[in-house]
Parts: sequence; C-alpha cells; structure tokens
Amino acid sequence: MNAPQALVRWHDRGTSRIPFWAYTDPDLYQRELERLFYGPHWSYVGLAIEIPNTGDYKLSWVGERQVIMVRDRVAPKDRGIDPGIRVVENRCAHRGVRFCQPPMDGQTGNARSFVCPYHQWTYKLNGDLAGLPFKDGVKAEGPDGECVNGGMPADFDLSKNGLTKLRVAVLHGLVFATFSMDAEPFEQYIGPNVMPWLDRIFKGRELKLLGYNRQRIPGNWKLMMENIKDPYHPGLLHTWFVTFGLWRADQKSRMVMDEHGRHAVMISRRSDGGANKSVTEGVTSFKADMALHDTRLLDVVPEAWWTVDDPSNPGTTITPTVTMITLFPSLIIQQQVNSLSTRHIVPRGAGEFDFVWTHFGFADDTEEMTQRRLRQANLFGPAGFVSADDGEVIEFSQDGFKQWGEGGSTLVELDGRGDDVGQPPTEHMVTETLIRSMYAYWRKAMGE
Repeated sequence: MNAPQALVRWHDRGTSRIPFWAYTDPDLYQRELERLFYGPHWSYVGLAIEIPNTGDYKLSWVGERQVIMVRDRVAPKDRGIDPGIRVVENRCAHRGVRFCQPPMDGQTGNARSFVCPYHQWTYKLNGDLAGLPFKDGVKAEGPDGECVNGGMPADFDLSKNGLTKLRVAVLHGLVFATFSMDAEPFEQYIGPNVMPWLDRIFKGRELKLLGYNRQRIPGNWKLMMENIKDPYHPGLLHTWFVTFGLWRADQKSRMVMDEHGRHAVMISRRSDGGANKSVTEGVTSFKADMALHDTRLLDVVPEAWWTVDDPSNPGTTITPTVTMITLFPSLIIQQQVNSLSTRHIVPRGAGEFDFVWTHFGFADDTEEMTQRRLRQANLFGPAGFVSADDGEVIEFSQDGFKQWGEGGSTLVELDGRGDDVGQPPTEHMVTETLIRSMYAYWRKAMGE
C-alpha cells in the first residue's frame, strides 16, 4: 500500500520528532476519521448506567458521526448473554436526516421507537426499519376503477433499509462501538497489559452516575491523548499537583502500554507534597506556602479496591492512588484519589475537539463518599483547579503549530528516542515514551 501523501512528508522513521502538520493538516484529519474513528478501532460511547431502563437513550459520538446508545428490549432467554445495549447512527436511512432530537437537556431521552420527523419512517430500538408511510402506495379511483398510486418498488426490503448498526462491546458497564466489521474482538483490542487496570476500577461493581462537564478545546484531538500519556508535565504545569503531592516526579510510579503502543496506563502513588528540591527547585508552579481554605477538598480516604495483585510482579500487591488510562482513539479513564471519571474525546476538525467528562462513583458508596468524590471532582473538568491548565496549554500548542506553517516539529526525547513498543513497563514518570509509542501505532494505522 502506498503511503498517504501527507505521511510521505514525515521523513524521519522515528517518532521523537512529530511534525506540526500532523496537528493542522485538514486532509490528514479527514483520513484520521476514516482510518481511526470509522475504521477497525473501538470508540467509547458511554456508560450503561446512563440508560438504565428499556427505551432510554443517549446521544453520543464516534468521530464526527452522531450515534444513539439505547437500551433495547431483550427476550428473557437472552438476558444472561445480551446486555441489551445497541448503538445506531443518528441518520435516517431514507433521506439522511438526523432524526433523533431529544428533549430539553439535549443528550438523553426515552422512546418506544425512533421516528424520523421528515417522512415518518419508523425504526425499532435496535435500528431495524419497522415501517414507513405509503410503502404499498395509496389507493385511488382512476378512470378504470380503483388503482394504487405510488408505493415502493416490489423488491423493497424492510430488513435491508434500517439504520446503520454499529458493533457493540460492553465491559463492566463501559460501552464501546465500532463501524468496522474488521475490528478485532474488544478484549483483544484492549490487551492483557491494560485490562487488569480496567478490571481494578470496574469489575464486579455497579456504577453510580454523578454528573457531567463539557467543554470545547481549540486544539487537535491527539493533543489530549498526548497530554494524558505525558507524565513529564503534571508536576511542572499544575500547581495543585506539585504543591499538594497529587502527582510529582519523585513519586513511585509506572508507565504501562499495550503490545501495539496505542493504549496506556500511568500509575502513581500520592506523596505528602513538600519541597523535595530535586523536583521543586526552579519550578515556578510549586507554592510552598499555599494552603487550603477548605481542607475537605483533599480529604482523601483510601478505598479497599485500590490494592490489587500487581500484574507486573506476581505474588505482590500494588496500591496506586492515581491511574490514568488512555484507550485509543477516544477515551481517558481517570482515578485521581477518590475522584473517578471518563473523558470522551470528540474531534471537531483538525484544530478543535469536544471533551466530555462523566463523573461516577459506585452504587454502594456512602453519601459521605459520594460527596467526597464530587468535591474532589472540582480539581477536574473545564474549570477544574488542575484541568483548566491542560485546556489552555493545548490551545497554546495549537497556536504555535499554526503560526509555523509546513515546517517544524515537536521534540519528544525525554528518556530516549525509541518508541519502546513491546518493552516492559517504565518504573518512573520521567519519560515521554508513551507519546512516542502512540505515534508509532498512529503511523501504522494511517497506512504508512
């Protein structure tokens, strides 16, 4: 296969220098949509708890295509094997109308079926076409007696004219979908290196929905994936992290990737903060005299599920206070002490993306723990004491790329120049290897 013209410009075979045009080229962005979001990859669409009852639906996105995640009816005999969650494209098979327009909040609703307002084609919850007006024509009186006007062709088949149905995978209440029949089975897609960290948070637990944040960030969608694969910046950019010990370069930590380099987990253990000169000297974001007016914001309570058997060291346990999981191309799952959330990346062009935060807890949480999770969630989201920094610096990055034009590249060489795909985890956070590994996969997936 010949490489796309844009990738021919990437003369360096490595990934330690990423060309600026990888973030700004609109033609390249369109190929990303086709090969990554609409190609053989699994994209996050939501949490099963967002649609608890039959007929409940939520609008979501796979790339720039709006989809509907809906709770379908399931026969009693299938309830043990069928989660009942379907994902269909929000586009009428007749004239292409985006037919689902939910009520006031604009995201969720409940329906017995889906009806397109334009010509009233009606679909079952699973996307099958149930019926349409005038399919068999309209009876009328003609010069020779009764006749039938119009109607669909005799070979028109309801079963072949339904909505676009996506393949669906549900793991521990996380819902993923793909347009591709060629995407590998979901658990294989995640891989054995990353799966234990998903199990740690979700397996065997009923989730409780706590709320949402949404923002639009003027930067390329890959920059947010990079940001969460980048342990270099948190102890430098974020005053909260370095001052209060939530994330610092001197903490015990680990960087894990899947066998392809596309997914990753950043794992760390909170310290007490303080002024360790090796990580704070000359760091302008460190504020030794900063104090909280309300100490409940950092009222951290260890939870039993934090401690698990260490996947990298059988026979031992590990107790992270932070895990940041990136599932390529569209999902980040955050555990930052007691705060839990998914973060959904929705691209809106080469230089813009929507970022949707879904904060959650567990059904058996006490009210005190729920309030603790909500308080700690104030560190994150669009105006979060930590995450506001990320949105702003991504905008600054995109501005720098745009002003340069065709030339220029980022430098991603902390801890070496190799992508380290397939190598054992890195047992520290002074590294940019997860970014390099993601671009090693990106280049293959884009067809070079």
